[in-house]
Amino acid sequence: MTPPAWLKPLAWAALVWNLLGVIAFIMQQLITPEMINQLPLEQQAAYRDIPLWSTSAFAIAVFTASFASILLLAKKALARELFLISFIAVLVQQYYNFVVIDSLGMFGVSALATPFCVIIIGLVLMFVSHIGKQKHWLD
Repeated sequence: MTPPAWLKPLAWAALVWNLLGVIAFIMQQLITPEMINQLPLEQQAAYRDIPLWSTSAFAIAVFTASFASILLLAKKALARELFLISFIAVLVQQYYNFVVIDSLGMFGVSALATPFCVIIIGLVLMFVSHIGKQKHWLD
């Protein structure tokens, strides 16, 4: 079945979005102790003590979603499973951010904007890739 005309622009937008996530991950890895020292004390601890499981979840989320976006562009059904893996990793990462370190309390309501967008976009991409597989837009 021929995919709808909107699928390709959506896939390109997904790739750009997820590559921005890769950039954010790389920037987080490049934060120096001097940069951390300039933050308020409670934020310093949050940046110094990020556990490996949270960092791993972040990496899995952005790199898997980027690859899934490429597969969506190529109309490959494997995109659905990779978007699911990425979304699970997002939820693990957000558990750390909102339960373990209480980023809402630390940064205020502004801490909700990006995670909310990440979760909604992740859900949309999972849904689109699922429908795409069901309707045979993806092979």
